Amino acid sequence: MARTFEELAAEAESVSVEGWDFSWLDGRATEQRPSWGYQRMMGERMARASAALDIQTGGGEVLARVPKLPRLVAATESWPPNVAKATRLLHPRGVVVVADQDEPPLPFADEAFDLVVSRHPVTVWWEDIARVLRPGGTYFSQQVGPASVFELVEYFLGPQPEEVRRKRHPDEARRAAEAAGLEIVDLRSESLRSEGPFVAHTTRFLIEARCRP
Repeated sequence: MARTFEELAAEAESVSVEGWDFSWLDGRATEQRPSWGYQRMMGERMARASAALDIQTGGGEVLARVPKLPRLVAATESWPPNVAKATRLLHPRGVVVVADQDEPPLPFADEAFDLVVSRHPVTVWWEDIARVLRPGGTYFSQQVGPASVFELVEYFLGPQPEEVRRKRHPDEARRAAEAAGLEIVDLRSESLRSEGPFVAHTTRFLIEARCRP
């Protein structure tokens, strides 16, 4: 028997999403993944780095699966349940987890890292990222792109203006990175299909930028 909206909402309120764990939704919906393989690419860069920072690490799940970490690694996270989970997961691998409010300044000195990564940043503070990068260092990130799941957004909220649809556009990321003094090395985007009781599309983009020597 199909459950009511109220029953589904009550279930969602009762489960833990610590570490952004939505495994309780398995079988209800599927989401296509980007073709580039962020974790593999991030791991390759980690293996070459000497000091790395993972911004907004969540519960540390992605960073914990990197085969070879640099000698010095730090991670930041703002949500207390995720800070606790990331600490449990990453401390055994020598990663320092710092509770941070995801607003500048990052709690690190200038030119502290040669690699900064972030898989799912809410906001990217480009100037502060450039500040903590060493000359020649790299920022590597996968981000949510514009008009993601807008089929659902507009179902509930109605048609949205163009400026809302274009928020988080890769072109805006490019301009902001370059304005902060970074050089774009790679920028690619894909539209991905999500299916469940609905069909919607999300966009993801990959961006790699280098701090000029």
